[in-house]
Formats: sequence, C-alpha cells, structure tokens
Amino acid sequence: MVTAPASAPADIAAEARRRRTFAVISHPDAGKSTLTEALALHARVIGEAGAVHGKSGRKSVISDWMEMEQARGISITSAALQFEYHGHVINLLDTPGHADFSEDTYRVLAAVDCAVMLLDAAKGLEPQTLKLFDVCRHRGVPVITFVNKWDRPGLHALDLVDQLAERIDLHATPVNWPVGEAGTFHGLLDRGTETMITFERAPGGSRIADESVLSAGEAKAAYPNEWSAALDELALLDPVDDESFRAGYSTPMLFGAAVSNIGVRALLNTLLELAPAPSAREDVDGSPRPVDAPFSGLVFKVQAGMDPAHRDRLAFVRVCSGRFERGTVVTHAATGKPFATKYARAMLGRERGTVDIAFPGDIVGLVNASALTVGDTLHDHDAPVTFPGMPSFAPEHFATARTTDTGKAKQFRRGIEQLAEEGVVQILHSDRRGDGAPMLAAVGPLQFEVATARLKQEFGVPVALDSLPYSLARRTAAEHVALLNGEAGVEVAERRDGALLALFPDKWRLSSVQRRHPDVVLEPLVAGTS
Repeated sequence: MVTAPASAPADIAAEARRRRTFAVISHPDAGKSTLTEALALHARVIGEAGAVHGKSGRKSVISDWMEMEQARGISITSAALQFEYHGHVINLLDTPGHADFSEDTYRVLAAVDCAVMLLDAAKGLEPQTLKLFDVCRHRGVPVITFVNKWDRPGLHALDLVDQLAERIDLHATPVNWPVGEAGTFHGLLDRGTETMITFERAPGGSRIADESVLSAGEAKAAYPNEWSAALDELALLDPVDDESFRAGYSTPMLFGAAVSNIGVRALLNTLLELAPAPSAREDVDGSPRPVDAPFSGLVFKVQAGMDPAHRDRLAFVRVCSGRFERGTVVTHAATGKPFATKYARAMLGRERGTVDIAFPGDIVGLVNASALTVGDTLHDHDAPVTFPGMPSFAPEHFATARTTDTGKAKQFRRGIEQLAEEGVVQILHSDRRGDGAPMLAAVGPLQFEVATARLKQEFGVPVALDSLPYSLARRTAAEHVALLNGEAGVEVAERRDGALLALFPDKWRLSSVQRRHPDVVLEPLVAGTS
C-alpha cells in the first residue's frame, strides 16, 4: 500500500500559515455571489466579472454552475474557489444564501477558519444572517463584516454598528469608514493611513474599479463636511483588536459595493492580515490534531452533476492536517478501508484542474468518491483520527416521491440514494409506505425542486411529489414507535442514519401527545446532532 508521503513538519506549518480559508455568509440577495466574483476579479483569477447590475440582466457568476442557479440568479449550492493572492493561498467557499439550503451552509462552516458576514446597507442584519452568525459563534468561527451596496441609499453607518451590538452582542471595529452617506458615497476613509480612497466605477462592474488615494488635506478640501463627519464618527469606535476578533467578541468592519468592485481590495487585504490560518482541529474525543500531524481530511460536501459530460461524483474534502498528495492511498475512518486518491481536483467554481499537492486549509475534490458521505474522515494509514460528523437538521417540509415512469424504478432508487448521500434532502422510510414511494424531508421546499430537477436531468427520471401534512419532527425511541403510530395525525419514520423521527402536523398536536404520554421520548432535533 502506498501511504500518504512524509513531509517536514516545518514545511507543512509554513504552508498552513499561507492559507486563508473562509466562507461568505448572508441573507438572500445581499450580494454574496457578486462579492465572490469581485474577490476573484481582484485576485486576477478572472478577467471580467460575471455579474452586472440587476438579476434580470446578470450573467451567471463562476460560482453559480447549476442550471437552476443561472436561471434564477441565486446560489443554491456551495462552490469552492481557490486562488493565490499576494503570496497567500485563498480558499473561498461561496454558500447558498437561500434559507431553504441552511444545511449546506452549516456544513461549509465546519470547513472554514473565518467567515465574511455580508450585510445589505439598506437592510442590515436579516433573519438568515442572524441564524448563520449563531452557527459561527457556536463553532468559534471569527467573523469579518462587509457592508455591501453602499453606493445605494441605506441605513446610517452608526446605525449598523448599533445593530451588531444590540442584536448579536458583536463589537464593530472598523477597518475603513464611508465618506458620505449610503447613496451619496464619495470614498472610504482608511483608518490605518488616515487617507481617503476614491473609486472610478467600471461599467457594470465588469473590471476592477480604478482607485485614487487622497491625503487627509486633499480629502478635507474636496469633501469638507463629509470628511469631518467620517473622522468624528470613526473616533467613536475602537480600532481592530486581534484577540477579541478571534475570540468572537468583535468584528473588523468594512464598507463597499461589490457589484462595482468598490472596497473589495481592502477586504482581501484584511483577510490576509487578520483571518486566522488553519490550526489544530479537535477530533471526536476533543483532542486537537495539529496541522503538522500526518494527513487527515474532513468530507464536508458531496456533489454530483457538476459536469454533465461526466456522470461523476465529487467529494469536497477540507485538508485538516499534514500533506495531501494525489495518488496516495489513505484510510476511510468510517469503514477502515483504503481509499485511493488518484483523481484529485482543485476547483474554480465548476471548472476543475488537477491538484497534486495540498496542505491544511485547502479544499480538494475527490472524483468518483462513491464510498464517501458528508461528515466522513480520511486519514493517513498509520495515524488514525475521526473528526466530529456533520449536523442533521430538523426538517419542516415532507413529501412522498414516486416516478411517473414505471420503467425507471431502478434509476429512481439510485437517484434518491445519491441525493440522500449528498444531503440534498433527507430520506425517511415508514412502515405505511413502500420503497417505491420514499418520504423526502427538507428544511425548505426549494430543496424538493432541486431534487426533482436533478432526478430528471441526471437520471432521466420524471418524479411526482405528494405533500404530507407534517411540519415538525422529534426524535423518539424504538419502544415508543407503536404507541406514536397509533396516535391520530402522527407518523414515525426512520432516517438513513437509523434515527427514528416522529412527525407531527403542528405544535398543538405535539403538545397534546406530550401531555397525555409524558414518558414518551420526543427530543428536538438540533444542529450538531444526527
């Protein structure tokens, strides 16, 4: 057996220090994919951004590769982009903003060291942003805040600072500050140099905005009132403190407009300066795995159908420790079996390139990884480790699925199994329903659309869904299944991982059952459990 190659710990540690692995999180329509595109543009990875003003006229961005994403102008899958910038390796994970795909975003947050929280200047903190920030705080992921769309009318900058403090107890420490209110934006006051950066917008944001630097005197002469106001406001706020940022108490704050590529360079530079490099990751027993330990990696996403020309399946692996080298044989922790890494890819959205070597923080795509599922650990043969698995969330929407073409039953079963392994939907089996009509469970109904579209496109299987009248799921025990199935409006189903879920139409029915049967196990499903 060829095992993972040895590499000097000093070399591995040095490579890890060069890495910055982060995700962009936001509420839908805050401009997340546009920011991703702008970051790639500033790093000279692409020559022209794929986003222009307005969703209706927008080209598809490089991170939105699925047909549904391009048609709707939203991100519904996670995409990994890797590029070099100023001597560092950037691993940027663009996540779905739509609330229906929270599970996918939560998994991505298990694979990053930092997050950029994107706020719409006119809307501030929105519900989905709040949920995702809570996950970052729970996981200890530090957050940098980027206020987007400052070239449009919006809230006052200090009001946004107050929102962070009052709603999520996060102390804003600005890196830069807008000169001019939202919608009458003149430029950015750079806190470190006390200069003003002005921008000449490119048409449609297709290229990097030209920047000019004004001294404090020049800025005061050109914009006397706005410059003085910016200085006065900034003086009210503390400077960046690295210790409190990494502890999750404060957030470096920047302003800009991603669609015009304004303020994006400052964000990239801030990520290099402040975002933490990969560090030791705790295993299931709570013991840290140092970055210079032998190879280990965490599967945080499995995706098929990225390339219609090749019916392959790609497992996204975050390298947690050691040196990954294509062609070596590692061990699949869940089964103890060897796993070959001959076909390893680096991604730029949908585009792929072969990756030969990777280090902690890097994201590697393993092709035709049919044995791998979300949450699996890979490790060096002689240095076993298992990392905590991925969360499963309480579904709120349920339906049975059946193919309308009886000749495609085999393809239907194979497709359903694949979607379940990828985490597109949860698959439940109930004694009331046969294998020909499995139960699909989802956080949001758009997941059902993705599932049916992919079954048709990738497997040639037309599918009909029949909605079920449930909205709540609770974990129960085997000894209570018969009793619960005897309750009106209640059904118990088994998830792929063996968990027994009692399904209820609403909270009132759940309360009624709990009141009459206080000893029955009905535990909430929460993030981080499975």
